[in-house]
Amino acid sequence: MNPLWCNGQWLAFNDVPSPLLDRGLLHGLGLFETLLALDGRPVFAERHLARLRASCSRLGWAFEFPDFQETLSELLVRNRLTRQRARIRLTMTAGSGVLTDLSLGGDRLIWMTAQAADEPPDAVAVGVSPWRRNEHSPLAGLKCASYAENLIALDHARRQGFSEALFFNTSDHLCEAATANVFLVKNGRLLTPPLDSGCLPGITRAVVIDLAASHGLVCSETDLTARELAAADECFLTSSTRGLVAVTRIDQHSLPVGTVTQKLAQSWHEWARIS
Repeated sequence: MNPLWCNGQWLAFNDVPSPLLDRGLLHGLGLFETLLALDGRPVFAERHLARLRASCSRLGWAFEFPDFQETLSELLVRNRLTRQRARIRLTMTAGSGVLTDLSLGGDRLIWMTAQAADEPPDAVAVGVSPWRRNEHSPLAGLKCASYAENLIALDHARRQGFSEALFFNTSDHLCEAATANVFLVKNGRLLTPPLDSGCLPGITRAVVIDLAASHGLVCSETDLTARELAAADECFLTSSTRGLVAVTRIDQHSLPVGTVTQKLAQSWHEWARIS
């Protein structure tokens, strides 16, 4: 079995502690980050660490990981993933404790795994989810271990012949995909839901906004309705492990892979290689 890192130790999967009273297991009280690695080099690792630290702060958890970069690199070496595309997952659970206390238990777990990752698709078809994101939820904006809502929406979309699901929120504004952020292009302008829509503050989302500015593209973080989604000239999704992926169908409406999407996808690929 491939080795993993857990609470400062290198372990085989069979040796990982699995406390039955961990609130991450019982209640989904945990956080995680998913990183891309290219040829043994983690991509935008410090941005992921900063987001995890901010998420921990919201839960009142203290978190420091001074050897993060070195541990990531060693994880890839130990798993023989230095010459390919790889997916790293960093997970943190609350450990045991009472329901009325969110504090980290003394048996809390922090672990990292790495595995080979497939090349992302050139384009995807997406369906609008019948369920809504709650932008007022205390979990809004957290990459939380309680992920069943995303998985149910994703499974529903795939049963309908789509690769991804798009969420609107309770205010009827576009929010995000089940496992990605979403961008639209209209008349050469880049549009994406604001963070107060309830969407995740995606790492690639932030990178794309920076890249757009470097190309002189206007990127507006603004509320977007179903009408604006249907009227978009282009659409693409962003995630850490896939980068930018064009959307060529939303429900039964087809879209081209436009020049803005192509330009930003190429720029992301180049930046990811040198980050």
